[in-house]
Amino acid sequence: MSGTFRSLRGFNYRTWACGSIVSNVGTWMQRTAQDWLVLTQLTHNDATAVGAVMALQFAPQVLLLPLTGFAADHLDRRKLLVATHAAMGVLALGLGGLTILGLVQVWHVYVFALLHGCVSAFDAPARQSFVSELVDEADLSNAVALNSTSFHAARMIGPATAGILIAAIGSGWVFLLNAASFAAVLCSLRFLRVGELHRKDRPRRTRGSLVEGFTYVWRRPDLKVVLLMTFLIGTFGLNFPIFISTMTVSVFHEGAGKYGLLSSTMAIGSVAGALLAARRANPRFTFLLSGAAIFGIGLTLAALMPSYGLFSIALVLIGIAAQTFTTTANSSVQLSTEPAMRGRVLAILLAITLGGTPIGAPIAGWVADTFGPRWALGVGAAAGFAAALIGIVYLAKYRSLRLRVDAGRLRFTFDDRRPA
Repeated sequence: MSGTFRSLRGFNYRTWACGSIVSNVGTWMQRTAQDWLVLTQLTHNDATAVGAVMALQFAPQVLLLPLTGFAADHLDRRKLLVATHAAMGVLALGLGGLTILGLVQVWHVYVFALLHGCVSAFDAPARQSFVSELVDEADLSNAVALNSTSFHAARMIGPATAGILIAAIGSGWVFLLNAASFAAVLCSLRFLRVGELHRKDRPRRTRGSLVEGFTYVWRRPDLKVVLLMTFLIGTFGLNFPIFISTMTVSVFHEGAGKYGLLSSTMAIGSVAGALLAARRANPRFTFLLSGAAIFGIGLTLAALMPSYGLFSIALVLIGIAAQTFTTTANSSVQLSTEPAMRGRVLAILLAITLGGTPIGAPIAGWVADTFGPRWALGVGAAAGFAAALIGIVYLAKYRSLRLRVDAGRLRFTFDDRRPA
């Protein structure tokens, strides 16, 4: 097996991927059910409340950043992942029990979202950097892209399935199914061939090791521009639960099934973007730049679409662009960062990608409630265009960007070598 799926040749990555896809389906089912529960059952179409849930779920990515990056670099990642996935399963079980018993209130969802966020803050950088132990360095970019493919393939299945199950048996049972799905990834971690893991020497624990990641990034203009572009898109553009749920309910006046279908439709684009990234030997800055620009265009088109069907088509384009951008950012950071610093730098990247949500989600929810869902999409589009502009400024300053007119067409060239 070669090309797009070459990382699956290894037993450890193949085992991990099998467990992950099951758990990812459960995760997307819970996300869909949780947002729908808050928006339609616990409040009266209150997008701000959905934004608050998202903010609480992702705030720990920022608040716990020094500790989570330190843990990913200094602890046994496999054992850490066992602990985090077991804890997330217990939390899903608790929320499901409250919902089935009819006891759940909005503040319960807030508390569980915060607790889940704390666990996920430790899980995410460990999970992302654990990929480098499952494959060799030559296949790392491919493995990162296949991880994203798995995550978004599950997104095609999870939300649509959740929409059907919510209507048939209720949100509580969806949470319990997610709790059960964590058994798959725990089994995959149990059956890995530990002796075949590509482990690197862990850095020594020193007094300043918690902040070394920030110092390392500050000295790297290439990493800083990737993180800044990611901050803009992650904070104001990746608020899809708010965008899609409010457009479904307030603009198109559809129910849970159509909401889940829209989330799955966007995942088609996300899978396509991830597979395209998996085919590339190395991430290039042009993919980052084009991903940001097309993301802005896609959200602009989505905001203008007059019907449910046309809106769903625009979501496919958004999915391709978002996945091209995020996968390229992740691969670029991993491949250009020293192995001893990889966990801490990835923690910063993930904190910026997800940790911006506590800022952006309430803003997106407020804009949707005050001016309408289409204006909230417009805010996300502006973030994509701003990120692309920042990328162009970086190329002009550090990569010798040159524009010229050739045969009536505007062309540009720059130094695309990866910084040392």
